[in-house]
Amino acid sequence: MSLINTEIPAFSATAYHNGKFVPVTEQSFKGKWSVVVFYPADFTFVCPTELGDLADNYAEFQKLGAEVYGVSTDTHFTHKAWHDTSDTIGKVQYPLVGDPSHQLARFFQVLITEGEDTGLALRGTFVVDPEGRIKTIEVHDNGIGRDAKETLRRLKAAQYVAAHPGEVCPAKWSEGAETLKPSLDLVGKI
Repeated sequence: MSLINTEIPAFSATAYHNGKFVPVTEQSFKGKWSVVVFYPADFTFVCPTELGDLADNYAEFQKLGAEVYGVSTDTHFTHKAWHDTSDTIGKVQYPLVGDPSHQLARFFQVLITEGEDTGLALRGTFVVDPEGRIKTIEVHDNGIGRDAKETLRRLKAAQYVAAHPGEVCPAKWSEGAETLKPSLDLVGKI
């Protein structure tokens, strides 16, 4: 069953954010757009490149009214230690959520349950609307890094479609590009 348009269930977690440990619940996703980015583990290899890329683009996410949440199955204490010791992770200004109980990784269906990486998360990116419903899903094998600019493009497309009922964004759509209004007249003409 797809998670598209499902609502984030009740949960309770702790994040490291702006030098403090802060609670994060399903209510944190209400009233604004959210981007939830799962990664396998702190103190690894591809993960800091992705979190650094998100940090470099964080102001753009904020301009769009979206919060970014980095999530791994590490604890919030480990997130703090990584933030304090890595120049790349030190740039991160968005919450780093600890999920040692795997409640979020299980719900988002990114928890690895077999093999040497059991208990870690796959690289999953989820755009969540202000009602707490999942609008986009991207899940990668852990050897394949993501691109924050593509995540921004998908966030903008989700926001556009939400604000313009009856319109859809075609392949490679970017902000300001033409959209489509599905109708019988378009069938077979695209």
